[in-house]
Amino acid sequence: MANFSPTVRHRRLLRELRQLRIAAGLKQEEVAEHLDWSTSRMTKVEGGTLRISVNDVRAMLQLYGLREGAEYEALIQLARQARERGWWHAYSDVIPQWFQVYVGLEAEASSLRNYEPELVHGLLQTEDYARAVYQAARVLDSADEIDRHVGLRMARQDVITRSEDPMHLWAIMNEAALRRRVGGAHVMERQLRHLVNLSANPNVTIQVLPYEAGAHAAMLGSFAVLSFAEGGGEVVYLEYMTGSLYLEKSEEVQVYTLTYDHLRASALSPRDSVDLIAKLAREGF
Repeated sequence: MANFSPTVRHRRLLRELRQLRIAAGLKQEEVAEHLDWSTSRMTKVEGGTLRISVNDVRAMLQLYGLREGAEYEALIQLARQARERGWWHAYSDVIPQWFQVYVGLEAEASSLRNYEPELVHGLLQTEDYARAVYQAARVLDSADEIDRHVGLRMARQDVITRSEDPMHLWAIMNEAALRRRVGGAHVMERQLRHLVNLSANPNVTIQVLPYEAGAHAAMLGSFAVLSFAEGGGEVVYLEYMTGSLYLEKSEEVQVYTLTYDHLRASALSPRDSVDLIAKLAREGF
């Protein structure tokens, strides 16, 4: 599976186009008028919810005063790459567009910091555990649809297991996620042992937030911070039942990175966390 994400290419393209528009002293409304677009279309384009063609990019670059040259050609190439389909498109029948965006970001993130209060993070789940989660959470889905969801989840795990440039994953889980019996005793035992094995990988760090930590910095729920190489910045991902939010403003990202630092301080050390997980696996459910 190639370490390539059209989603990230698209977001990088939009960031460059937005900077060029601002440098040209143009407002979104003015650009929309010049390109014979509606203002709402321009808002959706810069917001990343509406794809644009290579010809649209050419028209925008011309309007922004960028002449043909190395930078111009680089942006046109980026626009072409952003139009390609990612590997996850094969699962588009069972995942909504808002989650396809996340999978695209995850596919090219250099690191991911995540906090989960209720369950083991998806990239660390065994197939049986993942199936039990989907069977409980997606009660209206058919058996075939559940299989497709599980298949996608297993495919996503390539980002941390691939031999070339794997993602650095730092996962903090509430102790409740480890003690909650998902799929039965045998499934949980295998899941816990799987966590112990994965923790031996240099790119995977697991911490447990114990009950005795009491109130903590992430009492309001789970979140993820994705970081990207080559000046790609950071994105905070928040998910709810029917959609998601992506936060990219530096002041917003800073709040969550600081929160994560507090969580790491409150959690057991990585070594003590693995010892606890191994102990729970031995004790059984």
